[in-house]
Amino acid sequence: MSVLNISDVSKVFAGGTVAVERFSLDVADGELVCLLGPSGSGKSTLLRMVGGFEQPSAGVITIDGEDITRLSPNKRPTGMVFQSHALWTHMNVFKNLAFGLKLRKLPVDEIRDKVEAVLELVGLAGYGDRLTHQLSGGQQQRVALARSLVLEPKILLLDEPFASLDQHLRERLREEVRDIQQRLKITTLFVTHGQDEALSMADRIVVMRDGRSEQVDRPDVVYRNPQTPFVAGFIGSMNLVDGTVSNGQFNGSGIDVPLPVSDGPATLAVRPEALDLVAADPGAAKIHRITDFGTHGLVDLDLKDGTRIKAMVSHPDLFSAGQGVNLRPKAIAAFRDNAQIYRG
Repeated sequence: MSVLNISDVSKVFAGGTVAVERFSLDVADGELVCLLGPSGSGKSTLLRMVGGFEQPSAGVITIDGEDITRLSPNKRPTGMVFQSHALWTHMNVFKNLAFGLKLRKLPVDEIRDKVEAVLELVGLAGYGDRLTHQLSGGQQQRVALARSLVLEPKILLLDEPFASLDQHLRERLREEVRDIQQRLKITTLFVTHGQDEALSMADRIVVMRDGRSEQVDRPDVVYRNPQTPFVAGFIGSMNLVDGTVSNGQFNGSGIDVPLPVSDGPATLAVRPEALDLVAADPGAAKIHRITDFGTHGLVDLDLKDGTRIKAMVSHPDLFSAGQGVNLRPKAIAAFRDNAQIYRG
């Protein structure tokens, strides 16, 4: 069993900058949890505190009930994979992986067996004699992952490991890493600012903002049922329109839809794929641009007050720039005072 518990952890840097504030999270045995948020949200600082590379200003971190808050990185049952790979360029692949095992004074035969096994696991069997600079970026990232896994950590920490790779390689590697994680059933904490990585890899997503968690839930729940306007706008593409509710009717920027909540200000949220368009003259909106992606079209729309929103259509050839349309939301959410007040 490998369970990570983070309890009321804070980090305040010199000068009073608060990076993480009273953050708590439990990561279950074998679970992959993704810390997702914009730059400066505190996600990497939090990961570095779990790995021992930063010391918390307050709070407690435990693994399987053991307090590791003040332990140095080499004394923690964690393995960390950095964005920069952090490989030793003067060593070949085998020596990079064997280094930590030698520090543990394992027998030579056992070191060889462990290194060969983990190289096969990450798809690099036979690469032990290669120098790291002879490898592609994707291969270097596999070596970095293998170097952490060969030490058999209880908790695997991944700090934006795919950020420096091209899109196609990122997609392939994240699938491979997820397969390896599930095969080993290793508890994993993963940091990214890429929502596609979080949605495709995580068992749960923690959306962070200003050192705090805005929402913690399964990827499908975070996408379909965001609890705050920030989460709604950060996960996927979302149209957010400010307006007012009066007598059960929302009106804002020319959008007029039923909204069964109390009167007052509100922010309407509707995803592009949940917004149908109907040709109308003059209509509630005018088409600004159409982008055809082959599988679907993305339509940029200008509302009457100039607000720009988007709609996804299956047949972009049926619409044209300058055309007037009416809007028919199929699913909406509404927010007030930074909280969801309606979903339907």
